[in-house]
Amino acid sequence: MKKRLLLLLICIMFLLSGCQAEAAKNEEITTYLFAMDTTMTIRVFGGNDALMQSLQKRVNEIENQVSVTREYSDIYRLNHEESITAGADTRIILDRALDICGETEGALDVSIYPVVREWGFTTGEYHVPSPEKLEELLAAVDYKKVEATEEGYHIPDGMAVDLGSVTKGYTGDVLAGMMRSAGVKSAIMDLGGNIHTVGKKQNGAFWRVAVRSPEGTGLVGVLEVADEAVITSGGYERFFEDEDGNIWWHIIDPKTGYPAKNGVISMTIVGEEGIRCDALSTALFVMGPDRAAEFWRTHRNFEMIMITEEDELFITPSLNKRFTPDTSMPYHVTVLS
Repeated sequence: MKKRLLLLLICIMFLLSGCQAEAAKNEEITTYLFAMDTTMTIRVFGGNDALMQSLQKRVNEIENQVSVTREYSDIYRLNHEESITAGADTRIILDRALDICGETEGALDVSIYPVVREWGFTTGEYHVPSPEKLEELLAAVDYKKVEATEEGYHIPDGMAVDLGSVTKGYTGDVLAGMMRSAGVKSAIMDLGGNIHTVGKKQNGAFWRVAVRSPEGTGLVGVLEVADEAVITSGGYERFFEDEDGNIWWHIIDPKTGYPAKNGVISMTIVGEEGIRCDALSTALFVMGPDRAAEFWRTHRNFEMIMITEEDELFITPSLNKRFTPDTSMPYHVTVLS
């Protein structure tokens, strides 16, 4: 009798320990950090403290290499010394960014930084530059003149680059890769508005990601995604109003030096590669509705929601199947073909 009771107790303890292990395996761990001039939230299911610390450390490593303001970073040194040796992250990010600059025919241009700075979007000292000043600065804007050397990069005198338009997308890709390597099958990250997902939710459902309305409060709708990045660029994110009531936002057209006002007010890109989504959200915003739609028709390797100042919402067919619009919004929905 005693032996049977002991055996029963052992079995119960084994079952309880198994349940506890399973619970720990699926436990949610959330970390918050401030990096890359924004607040980031990382939610991981089935991770551990060591993994979370590694993720935070990796974010800091990337920022330390490509920050435009930290004096020891590769990008800061490039902008002040014109020639540098470069770390691995800098090479990957800058090379990929330059590829997309070419692919978008300069709608994305990483050398626009001096113009953005002149408008005050990096300093907070907002003002409308004179046409003469913009013409002077635009003379040095040309991503094609960023030269890759054997050890790093060289740029001409007067040029400065900024990788802010792609760095958070790349960071999401790196962190997602680290999670998958650690066996994580479910996670979601908000990197300052850039959403990156690993797998689906714990219950097998898609992650539901809200698309913010560019008109102010409220949502355009909700997307269902898995193993994808969802990245939006909009004029509402950072802007200022001049004394005459004109609104100027931070997304600059590299061809004119002025904020891009080509008819688009919000551009959301969805895809597997965060760095590409990040870059295209800016580039297609700059292109305007017609060029952006044609770019998608030519490539068809990403999904898109584009909202115009005429209250039109254009969405790619595949994404439309996973999008629930907010019917209270004023937009007329058109599925691209």
